[in-house]
Amino acid sequence: MTLCQAVAKRVNKLLKERNMSQYRLEQNSGIQHGTMNGIMSAKNKGIELNTVMMIARGFSMTVLEFLDDEIFLSEDLEIE
Repeated sequence: MTLCQAVAKRVNKLLKERNMSQYRLEQNSGIQHGTMNGIMSAKNKGIELNTVMMIARGFSMTVLEFLDDEIFLSEDLEIE
């Protein structure tokens, strides 16, 4: 699994847990729709830290809270 795929899975998990739409996350985070679609479809080759920080803020959490998930602990996680 790539880092982008892991971020997309984490975002999907949080959207479901918080009963939030992707549109609401885009509005809360300031991330453009096209950028968010690229992240969610894992078409991006990489993801920048500032984007991860914006996503975390969109969920009203710190980047550390966002990254505190077992999906990011995998030894098989591919870092682009």
